[in-house]
Amino acid sequence: MFHHKNNTRGQTIKNIVFLAAPVLFLYLVFFVELDKDHPAITYTLAVALLMALWWVTEVVPLAVTSLLPFVLFPMLGVMNGKVVASNYFNDIIFLFLGGFLFALAMQKWNLHRRIALKLLLVVGNSPARIMLGFMLATSFLSMWISNTATTMLMVPILMSIILKFEEINPDNGTKSFSTGLLLAVAYSASIGGISTLVGTPPNLSFARIFTIYFPDAPEISFASWFFYAFPIVVILFTISFGYLYLVFIRNKSDAWTNIDTKDIQLEYNELGPWVIEQRIVAVLFGLLAVLWFTRADLDFGFIALKGWSNIFQNPKFLNDGTVAISIAVLLFLIPSKNGNSKFIMDWKTAESIPWEIILLFGGGFALASGFKESGLSQWFGDQLIWLKDVHPFIIILSVSLLITFLTELTSNVATVETFLPVLAGLAMSIEINPLLFMLPATISASLAFMLPSATAPNAIIFGTKRLKVLDMSRSGLALNFIGIMIVTLATYYLATFIFSISLTEFPSWARK
Repeated sequence: MFHHKNNTRGQTIKNIVFLAAPVLFLYLVFFVELDKDHPAITYTLAVALLMALWWVTEVVPLAVTSLLPFVLFPMLGVMNGKVVASNYFNDIIFLFLGGFLFALAMQKWNLHRRIALKLLLVVGNSPARIMLGFMLATSFLSMWISNTATTMLMVPILMSIILKFEEINPDNGTKSFSTGLLLAVAYSASIGGISTLVGTPPNLSFARIFTIYFPDAPEISFASWFFYAFPIVVILFTISFGYLYLVFIRNKSDAWTNIDTKDIQLEYNELGPWVIEQRIVAVLFGLLAVLWFTRADLDFGFIALKGWSNIFQNPKFLNDGTVAISIAVLLFLIPSKNGNSKFIMDWKTAESIPWEIILLFGGGFALASGFKESGLSQWFGDQLIWLKDVHPFIIILSVSLLITFLTELTSNVATVETFLPVLAGLAMSIEINPLLFMLPATISASLAFMLPSATAPNAIIFGTKRLKVLDMSRSGLALNFIGIMIVTLATYYLATFIFSISLTEFPSWARK
């Protein structure tokens, strides 16, 4: 009864926001002037607020809300429709497409399941080792395939382990172990996705919005992102494992009987021997990763490594999206020996590409372009000019805190795509390297550990009906604060080294 009341109240609030958003939009367009000489600034803010409110409530599908700039920017004279349209398909979208085609190929030939089970076999059979195995498998897979797909894969394996554990420990209160294991998978899916550009959508949104605002800036390549983000992932992963172990396993594991690894081995054996298609996907997957890491030049200060793109006449013509698609195309060209499929990959499988995410990307990129072209991001920056006297460390900490808790309630992509243009404007106004604000905002969007609605992994785990919101929010709150501190420190100390950021010098590529 209480749950039903909550649902009804939530729906009522959504309906009110759904109706209030267009009213606010019209009020701003007709009755507000932020800058008399530049009405486009007010119009862009009106569109941004309408989109933000509809994105938050999701009464209108996220993808449909994302199409609003294509309709409203040309009508309001903010941007040419042709220019707006070009934001909906670009190199970052192709990077996402290539990565997703690989994820679908792995799923088609069950390679992801083989990787997950093999890792569990290698790690061991005590509760702590099982938790570590699940976290390693989930984190590794979510570096390359979507966090949602990773969690969906892990849940059936997870549930079979939990049921087996409860069967051999009927009297020893195994709820603690099952809660810890479920949270471990949800958290490690979000953590693992941080480490690569293709790991989670906010990372790709950042790469594109940064290019829109600062076309002359050094490229954020797959490798440079990895060298910044992966240490954060390792630290966060280690702390998360230690925390979940202490809370859910440590004082209880003496009373539990360990699972026999024969059960996991049996499940692995059911996959049968490696088939040629799995080997081909694995080899191409490895090749893709190597090509991504080695494409662009890497300069660590003490050593500079030349990228393979230098063998071409115009190295800058190639990007990570080009690499992703070139290898993904091979999946459709290499014949399969399986009677049900002519080639390793077919279009029927590829039809599962999440077009709503692609439109969400496009809408965010169009909104970011509107912020820049209209001057709205600069207007926001000018309103926040008083932050010039605040130490950058405090601003980085504040940005991480704001985005982390905001993304508990809103779509992480929508949050990033709404705030990154504002942070770009702020950085230009107070003359600080924009990466110092945009990087932590992007990472923080993946640190929502508290609520079932915060991320898809959280929602999937909550859907097993084996844990309460209180379980999730208690553990998640601690990890949220830990994550905020790690991201702040990593940005202030590590990012300044990886991306050659000076805390005292404003880069020439960021000037208006």
